[in-house]
Amino acid sequence: MQHEWREGNRVILLPEASRFLPAMFEAVSQAQHYVLVELYLMESGELANQVIDALEAATQRGVKTYLLLDGYGAMGLERRDRERLEAAGVALQLFNPIGFHSLARNLSRDHRKIVVVDGEIAFTGGFGAVDEFLQAWYEIALRIDGPAVADWEVLFRRLWRSRLTRQASGNPAPLPLPPQRSATSHADGVRGRVMSARGYRYQAIRHSLYARVSSAQQRLWLCTPYFVPTFALRRRLIRAARQGVDVRLLLPGAKHDHPGVRYAGQRFYQGLLKAGVRIFEFQPTFIHAKFVLADEWVSLGSCNFDHWNLHWNLEANQEIDDPGFASDVQALFERNFAASQEVDAAAWAARPWGQRAKEWVYGVVDGLVMRLK
Repeated sequence: MQHEWREGNRVILLPEASRFLPAMFEAVSQAQHYVLVELYLMESGELANQVIDALEAATQRGVKTYLLLDGYGAMGLERRDRERLEAAGVALQLFNPIGFHSLARNLSRDHRKIVVVDGEIAFTGGFGAVDEFLQAWYEIALRIDGPAVADWEVLFRRLWRSRLTRQASGNPAPLPLPPQRSATSHADGVRGRVMSARGYRYQAIRHSLYARVSSAQQRLWLCTPYFVPTFALRRRLIRAARQGVDVRLLLPGAKHDHPGVRYAGQRFYQGLLKAGVRIFEFQPTFIHAKFVLADEWVSLGSCNFDHWNLHWNLEANQEIDDPGFASDVQALFERNFAASQEVDAAAWAARPWGQRAKEWVYGVVDGLVMRLK
């Protein structure tokens, strides 16, 4: 995949599950040819039932449906739900099921989130089919209509045929896919490209982010739920802030699904705050969204931009270079900043020793984990 910029895309920002889930289900309900769904997390529950219902209804209309799940992230999907999918005619495959092979292979996960309908519409974001996305977690998604959809579909098709992908029954032979269809280019569309990563072997998504962080002139706002940045990213954030760029981080507050990860990341707060980086901790719920705004460039998708994701996972983001869409993302950031608690540099420097101890302990754990090969 060449990560080419493509003109003529229409994009719609869909903040919160109350907007993106109905939009996805509506698109699936109008499918005429095929539906491709690739997810990291899918666990039995209310939302998984809604996904299964939507795919089952599509197959009953004669639409070909394909579901690709990560072999680890789908371990919470009960057998009865897998059997229901297969009985409905949904082609179900698992990427890299956990097995008795190398630790590095077991750690390599498919963290991407892709929905493609008829080769014409795509959705991406940080969503999964687990009930936390219904109310407990704050998430956003993006609807894409245009030439960039083809690149999302290529990502799906390549992984569907991967040697690490297995049918849910265990058969290694990939199930056949329908011919790929093309999307329409829109004269009023925007410029965008799909950027991907394949773990430590191929990190184009990281290089793209670093380049934008280094070249930002006015603003650099980043939202990520798991803030354990690489040294290179921290250095670039600090340099940008010292050069007068408005650098802000939107991170989870105390409501976090992995508190240890939060503590591991907080050990970097003091250096960032000292350089002029502003840090906001989101208060209403756990914020699971991953998106970046650098001047008029936006990156939104599955990548957390932490060193774990960049080292082990398959990731994909949609990049958009357009002032109108950047304005929409700016407004979204500002609403979320208003619902956050800004970290005060002086108060953080005087934080209690108990907090410092947690940062140190989880920092050590993080360092040990990252040495795994």
